[in-house]
Amino acid sequence: MNFDQLVERLESVFDEAVVSGTDDELFACGYLRGHFDLVVAQLEMSGETEPDKVMPALREAVYKTRHELSPADQAHINSVLDKLALKATSGDAA
Repeated sequence: MNFDQLVERLESVFDEAVVSGTDDELFACGYLRGHFDLVVAQLEMSGETEPDKVMPALREAVYKTRHELSPADQAHINSVLDKLALKATSGDAA
């Protein structure tokens, strides 16, 4: 799978949350979507479009802003990050 295919696959997790997610999932996906879009843009601009760079860069971006979140919100964010990681590695619906 190439970079663009992975990005599209992960975007589907965010889209699914809008349709069928709980309030907590919707919050977490909204929060992560901003980080995700920024990470993808930064990777593209730097020419680092290897698929295996996306999740580590996203986790690092979220880690750097962890002070913005309550422990409960961090748990919701981590749950969605785990779904994204599963989708990135397996390709199955998370």
